[in-house]
Order: sequence, then C-alpha cells, then structure tokens
Amino acid sequence: MPLDPQMKALLDAMAKANAPAFHTLTPVEARRSMAGRAVAGDAEPIERVEDRAIPGPGGPLPIRIYTPSGAGPFAALIYFHGGGWVLGDIAMTDLPCRMLANASGCVVVSVEYRLAPEHKFPAAPEDCYAATRWVSDNAAALNLNPQRIAVGGTSAGATLATVVALMARDRGAPALAYQLLIYPATTADLTSPSQQQFAEDGYILSRADMEWFWGHYLASPTDRTNPYACPAHAQSLRGLPPAMVITAEYDPLRDEGEAYAARLRDEGVPVTVKRYAGVTHGFFGMPSVLDVAKAAIAETATALRAALNR
Repeated sequence: MPLDPQMKALLDAMAKANAPAFHTLTPVEARRSMAGRAVAGDAEPIERVEDRAIPGPGGPLPIRIYTPSGAGPFAALIYFHGGGWVLGDIAMTDLPCRMLANASGCVVVSVEYRLAPEHKFPAAPEDCYAATRWVSDNAAALNLNPQRIAVGGTSAGATLATVVALMARDRGAPALAYQLLIYPATTADLTSPSQQQFAEDGYILSRADMEWFWGHYLASPTDRTNPYACPAHAQSLRGLPPAMVITAEYDPLRDEGEAYAARLRDEGVPVTVKRYAGVTHGFFGMPSVLDVAKAAIAETATALRAALNR
C-alpha cells in the first residue's frame, strides 16, 4: 500500500532536513546525528521509573526499570533498544517502554548494553544475557514472577532478544516465557527481495546502513554464520519460547524477519506475525507522531498480557 500519510510527512521532513545517512558517518558522528533526529514526545506517566546499574561481563550495565500500577508479583519484559549495535541507549526507548509497561501490566526492564565498534560481538549479546539472568535471579526482590519473563526489542534489539532466547535454551537458564521481536535483523547476507527493494536512502534504514552496522559490529568474517550474531544461522530453533514477530512494509529487514518467523513456526515454536503496512523501519518508536505506532504498541501489549497470563 502507499506510505501512511503520517509516515510520509515524517520522511518528507527528514528529507528536507537533509540529515546525512548513517553509513556516511563515523560511529561517533552517527550517534550525535541520531540524537538530533530523535522524535520527541511527552513521557506517559507511570507508577515508578528507576535507573540502576547491575553487574555485567564488561562492567556495570545501566538498566531502567518501569513498574506499572498494581500489587504484583509482575510479569516482566526485558527490552533491548535498537541502533544497529552501534547506536542507541535506554533514553531512546523511554516512550514505548512506558507505554508497554502501562498497557501490558508488565514490569519493563530496559538494558543499555555495550556498543560496537568499541565493543564488538559478542559483547552486546553477552551483556543482554547477563541482564536477563540478573532479572531472573533477582525476581523475588524485584516483585516479579520468574516463570513469566519475556525478552524483546526493536531492530538490533530484537536480534539480541532472540539471541538471548537461544543462549538461555543452550545454557539451560533462565526459563523464558515469550519473545517480542520487532523488525529483527537475522542475517548479514542482505540478499532478500526487501533488502533490494528498499536498498536506497529515504526509508529510515538502507542496505548500505545495514552493511555499515554489520561491519562495525562483527569481529570477524566467521561471525556472519554465528547464530549468536545472526540467528537465522542457528542449526535449530526448537525449544525457543513463543514469539510475536512484527515487520514493516517499507523496511529492508522485512523479509528476513518474516522468514525467521516462518522457520520458528516450522520448528514447532508458536508464533504470531504481523506486518504493518505503509510504514518504515523504526516506526514502533514513534508513537508521538504515528498513530500506527500507538496501535502496534497496544497490540503487542495485548499479546504480552495473553502470553504471560495477565
């Protein structure tokens, strides 16, 4: 379908601003540029927000805990931000995390993992796994039910979420109940039809951007087939928790996300797939300007409630 009118207005404004493409910048410049492109919005009130630092494999890990109203013990969603493993932080996802916590009734724990190229693979997934273990191990102190823990995220964060699910299965803990994968990157091959269709700049994310992200993130060519970097290369997806996979019509990552969902289903993992029409990569984090983002957050919150027995 045509671009959503609100999405088109946003893209037109970005084109008018003439912001440089990420792949033309250094990582430091790209981080500065991304901060300048942030879509502002009023923070939704929530019962409690707490910033903490927890032990991580490379030092303290910043986390932000969003607690909705209620008595608990709560279900939990451990949330990993996007940004191609090179950009982003917990502040970037503050709006959707507040909305998800309020609408789902889950505690949302947002994790600020180490970024590449200063910390290449496997730093990010090991940080995210460590944070997930910490939440599970400290569930009682956090007023959480350890049997109702989900992982999720957007883009690179969605990749990290399903990688954490693979790690948890392979390492025997923690037990995860659900995975929420919002336009994940699952392979560094970049050969799908959607990668070709939306290769050029102008749709938030381009194929060249993805080459740039993978190039900064991966430590060696062999990492391209490591399932903890590129989960499409996992030998088996059996035993992973049920999943919801969200894709966007105008997104180079669309086809690989949907192919990963199909493989989850084929290997016995319950999965729901939803493609949002008329929008680009990154739409989920823009509820202040996109009605479709508000609808997607509401839909994922409903799915979390159902999956985690709320």
